Amino acid sequence: MNSSLEGSTTLLNGIGEETAQTLSEMGIENIHDLLNYLPYRYEDVRLRDLKEVSHGEKITIEGSVHSDPTIVYYGRKKNRLVIHLLVDRYLIKAVFFNRAFLKGKISIGDTIIVSGKWDKHRLTITGQDIQINPQERTNDFEPVYPLKGSITIKALKRFIAQAFREFGDFIPETLPPDLLIKYKLPSRKDALKKIHFPQDLSEVKEARRRLIYEEFFFFQLKLQAFRKLEREASIGLSQQYNLKQLKKFIHSLPFELTNAQKKVVNEICKDLKSPYKMNRLLQGDVGSGKTIVAAIALYASVTAGYQGALMVPTEILAEQHFSSLKSLFEQTDITIEWLTSSVKGKKREEILAKLATGEINILIGTHALIQQDVIFEKLGLVITDEQHRFGVEQRRVLREKGEKPDVLFMTATPIPRTLAITVFGEMDVSVINEMPAGRKKVETHWVKHKMLNRVLEFIDNELAKGRQAYIICPLIEESDKLDVQNAIDVYELLSQYFKDKYQIGLMHGKLPSKEKEDVMRAFSVNQIQLLVSTTVVEVGVNVPNASLMVVYDAERFGLSQLHQLRGRVGRGSEQSYCILLADPKSDVGKERMRIMTETTDGFELSERDLELRGPGDFFGKKQSGLPEFKIADMVHDYRALETARNDTATLLEQESFWESPEYAPLRNYLSKSGVLKGEKLD
Repeated sequence: MNSSLEGSTTLLNGIGEETAQTLSEMGIENIHDLLNYLPYRYEDVRLRDLKEVSHGEKITIEGSVHSDPTIVYYGRKKNRLVIHLLVDRYLIKAVFFNRAFLKGKISIGDTIIVSGKWDKHRLTITGQDIQINPQERTNDFEPVYPLKGSITIKALKRFIAQAFREFGDFIPETLPPDLLIKYKLPSRKDALKKIHFPQDLSEVKEARRRLIYEEFFFFQLKLQAFRKLEREASIGLSQQYNLKQLKKFIHSLPFELTNAQKKVVNEICKDLKSPYKMNRLLQGDVGSGKTIVAAIALYASVTAGYQGALMVPTEILAEQHFSSLKSLFEQTDITIEWLTSSVKGKKREEILAKLATGEINILIGTHALIQQDVIFEKLGLVITDEQHRFGVEQRRVLREKGEKPDVLFMTATPIPRTLAITVFGEMDVSVINEMPAGRKKVETHWVKHKMLNRVLEFIDNELAKGRQAYIICPLIEESDKLDVQNAIDVYELLSQYFKDKYQIGLMHGKLPSKEKEDVMRAFSVNQIQLLVSTTVVEVGVNVPNASLMVVYDAERFGLSQLHQLRGRVGRGSEQSYCILLADPKSDVGKERMRIMTETTDGFELSERDLELRGPGDFFGKKQSGLPEFKIADMVHDYRALETARNDTATLLEQESFWESPEYAPLRNYLSKSGVLKGEKLD
């Protein structure tokens, strides 16, 4: 930063110590901060024909004073100033509260501009802002800034204007010249001038486009530099898998991979061969075929002479993955085992001994995999399913059971691309955004609570066909604060309704892990036909016989969570259904229900969820890893975010970035940010 811009705001006329302190509380410590203090919106102050203005609208009018202003005093120290104005052919009454001091400044015949709320019926404007005998017409769009203390919009604009006159020439350019030319962006100085003093809306748009891109550019520059340096510092295994064997295995599968699966397999195989450690996130909707991709990756690693590990959050999931992978590898000579806390005694000792000598090629299990006595002979690939269910430390311990193994994280929670490249910016992200052919879509219906009896009849019909159903509730027990159905009450209601007809289970987060596993296992083998649960089944086992999902008070869930719940059904050959019981009061709640009935695409839903909830609430709680931008918005400006990501990644791969004086300021920025170790490089 130029030293002139680091000067105190007290260098400007009208800013004393007290005002400087207030500015400091607004985050304005110096001239640079003042010039970069951006408006958060613009007011339309165009002069309009009063015939076109609606009642209650905020408008700006220009007229001549028709008679002497009058003051009415009322209450204690309160007054009302009334000015009659001729505006075109109308006589308008402008009313200002507690502005008696203006009376002496206004004379008959003066031209004044007033902004305020319009009362169409009384031809009255309640004034908020006034200009008396303006020298020239003001802009059509006036910036509005967040303020504190006694600082007014007028004063702040005056300070910014003076700062521009005296220090504007010191504003440095921060973006590379080739990018300014490529995207036809204004210089930084011009962009700041246009955002503070626009002549029209097109100038605001032009300035915003530049500043949004710049903000994303510097954020991504740090992220991509960190990713590049970390990757290059982490020399990996360079797994030379047997391509011929791998192709033979893929061709032996009882189905053809989707184009999305093929693309992801190629990305993972490229990582395995690379000399750098793989650090990849695989996103795929429920049922999109992530397990097959994981199996192919594990097979490739085994043909390269390594072992593979697949860690999942629950015992029952470990069992199911073991069963499905065992059948996939049936025609190969791969040895596969599973290990959880319930595997004990001789069986456990045998597995650990074979693992240590390399006789077991692939081990599937829960966090039992990270226990101290679990030793791999040569671990090459670590896959973590539903990675957000494990702590950072648990994932680290598993990685350290090998010599720099490649790492693949999998999630069935579709994360909007804008968040994926921000929150998981240091990872490579692969996406399976295509469903296997022939998979039936889950029919989704939104019904009101008054139709509960019809829903119960529908449940009865499905269960009578030998199928199973989930009933999901937002709370475990009755709450005084929230008028929502709870799992225990619903369990009691259904137990009475279906008395002696079906087996009904209850599952929630307060149950011990062992009990949850037992209930889930009973449901998976159809010993329980109707499972009442909270969202603990959101990510869980595969029950192909379950064809119905009913969600109570569905408006209380986000779109992504509803989609995850819906994904528990539709895994068999029969048509499946999702019923959303909801009486939403808000427009957002109604919109959620409408969107859920219109699409089954998890990625589209995640984007819509992001639009409705905002990035900070997408994960259900404030995500501390999310950056806060001054002007950019990850949701609405996602194209600029992706462009900046691609541009910075390309730039960092060029030798000239690391050597040319042209990029010295950017290298210094990375050094100051702590991405590059040491002091300034240039």
